[in-house]
Amino acid sequence: MTRFSRVIGTGGYLPEHIRTNDEISKMVDTSDGWIYERTGIKSRRIAGPEESAASMAEVAARQALESAGADPSEIDLIIVATGTPDRVYPSTGCLLQQRLGIRNCVAFDIQAACSGSIFAMSVADQYIKSGAARTVLVVGSEICSRVVDWTDRSTCVLFGDGAGAILLQASDKPGIISTHIHSDGEFEELLYLPNPQSASESNKNEAGFVRMRGNEVFKVAVNTLGRIVDETLSANAMSQEEINWLVPHQANTRIIAATAKKLRMSMDNVILTLETQGNTSSASVLLALNEGVQDGRIQRGHVLLLEAFGAGFTWGSALIRY
Repeated sequence: MTRFSRVIGTGGYLPEHIRTNDEISKMVDTSDGWIYERTGIKSRRIAGPEESAASMAEVAARQALESAGADPSEIDLIIVATGTPDRVYPSTGCLLQQRLGIRNCVAFDIQAACSGSIFAMSVADQYIKSGAARTVLVVGSEICSRVVDWTDRSTCVLFGDGAGAILLQASDKPGIISTHIHSDGEFEELLYLPNPQSASESNKNEAGFVRMRGNEVFKVAVNTLGRIVDETLSANAMSQEEINWLVPHQANTRIIAATAKKLRMSMDNVILTLETQGNTSSASVLLALNEGVQDGRIQRGHVLLLEAFGAGFTWGSALIRY
């Protein structure tokens, strides 16, 4: 029997604290209008001091399990996508495993920046298709607010915190139709997060905050995401009209609009969370997917194109029949 990966549950978590553009304008030289015009962001969620990537992942994971009517004991594999882990090791996946009370499964992290959840879904899909796992929990969880410089207006306005989750299970009917992932380290200096503890002698004093050359990242992202749309459709001999929903990484409304235009798709068929969540990095695609499912826009049988672009550069897509 051919095995496929089917989405059986989704979940999400956003911290309670909301930080608006107006609040940020009191911290750096900016304004609500300036931020919104350039990014599409009005506010973002900020994790509390007691919260962690693992604690947020647990809430999202339990919601996904509840929506699927599944028990944690059914999980064979946990993959957590994060660029802001609680510890270098053990992995956030292992910390989540402990929180869920599971002893008999494999758990690990994937770090592909904002593309992390797409990469994690691709890996999960291969495990299920090969028969190595039957039920896989994929979580994207990020506390970006702790790795941005709140005196740098070019980055601090962009990011927010949160966690999204998806539960995949083996099925004889296609759920994940295909995944496509790529990376190119040539652009490492355009967007990166230093690790001061492992820095070379030449930059050992560099602070551990996100560094980004925004205009250059924007140009590469638009072109790259256009190509991933073509690649995904071509690989499956599908037309743009067969896609019901675009579920994009939530980085910038102009990038998202360019991808929708490539699909000849109305923005009414794009799941947007950017305005009130900001860029939650690897959590953003799964948070957007969960929102579309929870509010009823995404229905069983709909075809979804999930896509993301992140530091590395990394980029990828997942075509899913929900």
